[in-house]
Amino acid sequence: MINKVNKNAQRTKRHVKLRHDLSGTTLRPRLCVYRSLNHIYAQIIDDSKQVTLVACNTTQKEVADKVKGMTNKEQAKYVGEQIAKLAKKKKITEVVFDRGGYLYTGRVKELADGARAAGLKF
Repeated sequence: MINKVNKNAQRTKRHVKLRHDLSGTTLRPRLCVYRSLNHIYAQIIDDSKQVTLVACNTTQKEVADKVKGMTNKEQAKYVGEQIAKLAKKKKITEVVFDRGGYLYTGRVKELADGARAAGLKF
């Protein structure tokens, strides 16, 4: 009998290991990424206060209108640029990147590149 691999359980396991060493502070909050099949979500979190400072995703109306017709990678890059712009408004320049247990390829990498291009430092 062939057992099907539960990819989400593997991702969760990687994320738990990652989060053991990684946390956001007031000086360097955590940029957390979550991706679903159709959307990508990014938020900047201060773990010491347990507060979400900035959030952006492709389900927000103003972002959804802009990304309509783009590929998933282009959408991720746009969300990365937007999260960096929102962070600059809150005077956040440096963050710790939390890839959420996902491998650093594809949409996750594009989001990070978009944030870096807009001036956010990792």
